[in-house]
Amino acid sequence: MRDYAELWQHAPGGHLLLDDDGLVTAVNATFTDWTGHIAADLLGTPFARLLPIGDRVLYTTHSLPQLMVSGRIAEASVQVLGPDGARHPALLSATRADGPEGPETQIVLVDAQQRRRYEEELLAARRRAEESEARITEAEAELTELVHHDALTGLLNRPGLLRALRGRLGEARTDRGDGAVPTVLFVDLDGFKTVNDALGHASGDELLQVVARRIRCASRAGADVARFAGDEFVVLDDVAPSGAARVAERLIDLLAEPVVLQGVEVVVTASVGVCSAEVPVAEADAAGLPELLLRRADHAMYRAKAQGSGHWTAHRPGDSDPGADRLLLLEQLRSGIREGELRVHYQPRQHLPTGQLSGVEALVRWQHPTRGLLQPAAFIDAAEQSGIIRELGAWVLTEAVEQAVRWDAAGGPAGLQTAVNLSARQLADPDLVPLVARTLARAGLPASRLVLEITETALMTDPDAALASLQALKALGVLLAVDDFGTGFSSFTYLKRFPVDELKIDRSFVTGMTTDAGDHAIVASCVHLAHAMGLVAVAEGVETAAERDALRALGADQAQGYFFSRPVPASALLPEPADVPG
Repeated sequence: MRDYAELWQHAPGGHLLLDDDGLVTAVNATFTDWTGHIAADLLGTPFARLLPIGDRVLYTTHSLPQLMVSGRIAEASVQVLGPDGARHPALLSATRADGPEGPETQIVLVDAQQRRRYEEELLAARRRAEESEARITEAEAELTELVHHDALTGLLNRPGLLRALRGRLGEARTDRGDGAVPTVLFVDLDGFKTVNDALGHASGDELLQVVARRIRCASRAGADVARFAGDEFVVLDDVAPSGAARVAERLIDLLAEPVVLQGVEVVVTASVGVCSAEVPVAEADAAGLPELLLRRADHAMYRAKAQGSGHWTAHRPGDSDPGADRLLLLEQLRSGIREGELRVHYQPRQHLPTGQLSGVEALVRWQHPTRGLLQPAAFIDAAEQSGIIRELGAWVLTEAVEQAVRWDAAGGPAGLQTAVNLSARQLADPDLVPLVARTLARAGLPASRLVLEITETALMTDPDAALASLQALKALGVLLAVDDFGTGFSSFTYLKRFPVDELKIDRSFVTGMTTDAGDHAIVASCVHLAHAMGLVAVAEGVETAAERDALRALGADQAQGYFFSRPVPASALLPEPADVPG
């Protein structure tokens, strides 16, 4: 640990750690030696105050939203203010991750002047090493190739993409008459992080190489293809709007084909955002247009991702910035939690053999002051990515447990079970088990009446950590359910490993089981598997009497869905206890 601290203090760049409010919590010696600041004076101060006003605006309106959405900031050119007001040119990069006290951001600032001197010295050394004009020309060509291409995939990298985009825009000063204009298709993989975490970085790199080859195949001849960053790719081509749509659809179809990694068949879909330049392009607008097109295509991609995996969307005039929208949504959600705007609705479960009410699933809603009652899809993803899910999840758990006790007091059905969903971030929270124990003890609800539902994907994000959390929860006496079974890894082996009690069959199979023989076979297999392993088989999304009857015939234990009831407020499901005089 001492070695790490020493390396961190004297790293080549200035390093700062920020808490979730953007306040400095730690700073290394490299930064203080370079800028002249005193470390103790920086602790607890907003990082943005270290930037001049222009860079501060750029950081808070562009870089910070990007950090909140993607968890990282690539190199950005800024100036850092010293205690005497002197400006130090720097290159800023940042990453956001979970720390011991919650989400934290690590800022890395590299002295731009020192880096420039180093690069100049390196270039001079290289030139001195060249013995002939031919060797210089050859070395420069190779260097240009390296500088503008991604080492892993061989595609253009971001600098190479920008150079190609500037070239296309420079050639598009006049309308060619065929409707073709420079067009950016921004591709982001859905679920890449899960594959990378579950199968390792070597498999993740292999998947990126497969994706790169498929994107080349889906693109037209003459298109430029780049790996923009991480699992983000860009296709650049001169096409008409209809041609861009066809390319986007080909990309989505080709990338959705399974890939076998380490003997495991993996399906990673993609979301695509499209933005086309308008021609003719004014020379005055050409300088900032490449970054603008990329940013707009990126925004369109996030709108496509919000529709679910495997969609594409084109940029429209007047579209808002999803990064800024997400920040506003998160601030409103924090306020909504404080102001009591959250609601819990309950969807009943039926015991299929008897037709009796056996339990309820607690589902959160947000009574937004201007947008009305919002479903979870409108805010859960943002809450999960920002860490607010911990606070939100704790509130839902407490409310659902206390509501179960209130129903008991009103003479509700004996032994009624209450199911509460857990996200991947909650499952990894070290305070989860103590929170559940405290909540049950304070309310006086038997642990066996609480069912915690976890998706397959959440279990496989970090299987070892998930196993430890589930074993600790199991020791409390709560029941554990695998939610949305069949849509994630669908590996039967992990059911043996994890101490689960219920298997919830995903609605997508239940919906088609009466019309599609394949879906019927999948549901039957899931029921048989659950029973063979001593698990309760629960079906989700039952919407017709035919589906209910088919599930009964297969021997499913419980079911829920609109056929029985939509999620409703607690008062509409079971009676509340009468007020007891003081």
